[in-house]
Amino acid sequence: MRSPGLLLLLLIGSIASQEGGDCCQARNFGHGSVVCVCNATYCDSPGAVKLPPVGQFLSFLSSKAGSRLEKRQGQVQENSTGAALRLSIVPYQHYQKIKGFGGAMTDAAAINILSLSAGAQDQLLRQYFAPEGIEYNMVRVPMASCDFSTHLYTYTDTPGDYNLTSFTLEKEDTQMKIPLLQKAQALSPRPLSLFASAWSAPAWMKTNDALTGKGSLKGQPGGPEYKTWAQYYIRFLEEYGKYNLSFWAVTTGNEPTAGEMTNYSFQALGFTPKTQRDWVAKDIGPALHRAFPETRIIMLDDNRLLLPYWAKAVLSDIHAARYIHGIGVHWYFDKFAPADITLSTTHHLYPEYFLIGTEACAGWTPLDRGVTLGSWERAEDYAHDIMEDLNNYVVGWTDWNLALNPEGGPNWVKNFVDSTIIVDQKQDVFYKQPTFYSMAHYSKFLWEGSQRVGVSYSQRSSLESSAFIRPDQSVVLVILNRSEEDIPFEVWDPAVGFLSASAPAHSILTFLWATV
Repeated sequence: MRSPGLLLLLLIGSIASQEGGDCCQARNFGHGSVVCVCNATYCDSPGAVKLPPVGQFLSFLSSKAGSRLEKRQGQVQENSTGAALRLSIVPYQHYQKIKGFGGAMTDAAAINILSLSAGAQDQLLRQYFAPEGIEYNMVRVPMASCDFSTHLYTYTDTPGDYNLTSFTLEKEDTQMKIPLLQKAQALSPRPLSLFASAWSAPAWMKTNDALTGKGSLKGQPGGPEYKTWAQYYIRFLEEYGKYNLSFWAVTTGNEPTAGEMTNYSFQALGFTPKTQRDWVAKDIGPALHRAFPETRIIMLDDNRLLLPYWAKAVLSDIHAARYIHGIGVHWYFDKFAPADITLSTTHHLYPEYFLIGTEACAGWTPLDRGVTLGSWERAEDYAHDIMEDLNNYVVGWTDWNLALNPEGGPNWVKNFVDSTIIVDQKQDVFYKQPTFYSMAHYSKFLWEGSQRVGVSYSQRSSLESSAFIRPDQSVVLVILNRSEEDIPFEVWDPAVGFLSASAPAHSILTFLWATV
């Protein structure tokens, strides 16, 4: 039996859907801001955004006070508004081009999405992938189990099976992740860029004979275990290909330092920079180039504090460097790894290799663990880290689990964290966290191929910003205000004129305007 409160929510949702369905059905759990509640019949949505004519601009506001992608239209002015703070677009300062934004289809994410009714599942996937949603174009896919699984498994647990004759996908793939990825692709107006990451090789290939803890591949690069591990990647891509799912990239393995330097409680496979370098040069690089020449290799897939050291160790070898396309970074410990020293330095040393964020989540620290419904502080952490990464040559940013339950799982080792969407199976609803809207302010507007350009300030300000010119020559400007004060400002684009605006305290703003 449904509760009276839920019946009221369904009624409100039905009415709102008839009126366009743009409003957040807010619920406050007492953690600083609100979540937006969605069900099988209603969910707030930004809708398909149409570029305004030259001379007008759109702004989208999300704030601690409760705004969620609140849309407004304004007029570009010929003359300065006289604001003390001016942000000037510098279109001739060209930086990196954007690849995209997304999240991970883990076992846990799939379990939570599939726990909803068919209508609510569709709503959730639309929120992420459809034109009326926030238009994710990237999805990270774990190869076999990770901590966000309900049990330990790989695709070939038969000891000594160097020919991988027992290799088979599990029900987590064929009955859960693959059907949802197919639905996501059907909802997206453009091909999704999938990339795969492995947490551990089968135990029989490893020095510690276990999926967890400190252990690496037996032998040396070029040897049987390293060759077989490379072929494991190929078989994974082949099996997913049978379901019409192709992969833009694979990573060299999730957090190689976890299995090399620490006794991790969940799945890990250790690599040093040297063994990763030689495995790419001798094994996975040639194997992937032969079987899937269009699939890219992303090295590292670990915290950015390892840069530029790790990049130098791998990319200084021409045999490995020829197979690598990008460098994946996680956001953990970013506060101890300044972006200019890690990301920008690496870019300037190796400009031909893209930098990309491959994992991030809130609620991972021991003092701030698990789900916090309505946390604006976490939304600001997301928005700040994305902007800092983008302003230091990163081409995209991938969130962790697409959906979790209110506990922050399931997770077989109880390594609970937060997610941008939290599923309440009992009520057949899901909550869009403030972090969902942090992602939206970038993913919805920064099309693949958008190029970052310069922004200059007329005076010092606590506002953070990043500007881009999209392939159609329209401009996107994202503003983050983490201060306690409303900050008025104007934007000057030499191509069109002046935009007058104000950033409320604790808010994220995205501006969009045409130049031609």
